[in-house]
Amino acid sequence: MTQKLFGTDGVRGRANGFPMTAEMALRLGAAAGRFFRRDRSRVHRVVIGKDTRLSGYMIENALTAGFTSTGMNVLLLGPVPTPAVGLLTPSMRADVGAMISASHNSATDNGIKFFGPDGFKLSDEAEAEIEALIASDIQLAQAENIGRAKRIDDGRFRYLERVKNTFPAGHRLDGLKVVIDCANGAAYRAAPEVLWELGADVISIGVTPDGFNINDGVGATAPSAAAAKVKETGADLGICLDGDADRVMLIDETGAVIDGDQIMALFANRWAIEGLLKNQAIVATVMSNLGLEPYLAKRAIRLHRTPVGDRYVVEAMRTHGLNLGGEQSGHIVMTDYATTGDGLIASLQFLAEMVRMDRPASALARNFDRVPQLLKNVHYADGQAPLDLPGVRAAIAAGEAKLNGHGRLLIRESGTEPVIRVMAEAEDEVLMVSVVDDIVGAMDAGV
Repeated sequence: MTQKLFGTDGVRGRANGFPMTAEMALRLGAAAGRFFRRDRSRVHRVVIGKDTRLSGYMIENALTAGFTSTGMNVLLLGPVPTPAVGLLTPSMRADVGAMISASHNSATDNGIKFFGPDGFKLSDEAEAEIEALIASDIQLAQAENIGRAKRIDDGRFRYLERVKNTFPAGHRLDGLKVVIDCANGAAYRAAPEVLWELGADVISIGVTPDGFNINDGVGATAPSAAAAKVKETGADLGICLDGDADRVMLIDETGAVIDGDQIMALFANRWAIEGLLKNQAIVATVMSNLGLEPYLAKRAIRLHRTPVGDRYVVEAMRTHGLNLGGEQSGHIVMTDYATTGDGLIASLQFLAEMVRMDRPASALARNFDRVPQLLKNVHYADGQAPLDLPGVRAAIAAGEAKLNGHGRLLIRESGTEPVIRVMAEAEDEVLMVSVVDDIVGAMDAGV
């Protein structure tokens, strides 16, 4: 095995193709089991959750076989949001948690994310050790020490209670009409239940998963469905989760999208005023809009930027002792409440601000003026990223020269799918579009 398994968010790929085969899932489970089962004097546990993809059954069974083969006892949660695994891993005294999901990708993809005993995603170093174990002869348990597997029926309810407890005591959502789009994914039951129990008038879409329709025209990557429903029903807010519910896009009462940058700006300001923002700083990625920086600076809030990926956001937050961070794409990490991005908790915090301030969503979502930004995705065949082609390198150099002092250019390979992301920001929108289109054109030409 020479291909690298772990990307920016675990292992991910097309189901029944490398690396997302049943055989590889089994070896991943066995390797992770061996990695975490170092103290053999006690019982070892792993918590496994999944989203609603058809291939989740296959991966779940194979992963379970791998873990039990090394003596780990497996606790199966069934369909739950990714943050539920982060929550329940330490709560259930497990050594490791695993979430089977390809997040916002299509139903034909799947993935596996690992959480340590503290509920946080694994470091690059831990993933490298597990990957090395996969390539070696994994030591299996003796016959009498093979692990057991058990279904946990109340995992969703444990998560629901934790989520509800993040909403301010004494407040309710009575009188608020909320559209919730669950992307036909992992939160299709949990999210509407939480909102209803807190008193909202709930209108649900994307809550009929069939194994194939996750993220299909609904959810955080397709907010137009929820926006249309908000306008049709006169709702106060729309909530768009992705397939595993660790990210969110919000929709105000006019149908406009509220991205992660604006959500972070709102929370940072509120928490700073109340003295709740640790070390007067937050974390965002290189993709966050340039307009966020002066907004925070005026409030004496520092901004730490990281590479793309909520795992890197969390690592920076822990390094600097911070409790708020996130991504423009909707991963909002609040370590006072959760160990990873949680779209539902972020939504409740936004709703709490609406209730507290008695203001509409649109009034809370225009915290700073965005610098014009354009992002285009270029798909390519696996293993054939076009970044090193002479024509592409020349187009990138020309674009950087044009933007010099007038904006910025960011080009990166996705860590979760075969896509090159080309992003530019500039006050001159004509220049910005020209730069991006020239680079995308060079990639499409393949020269």
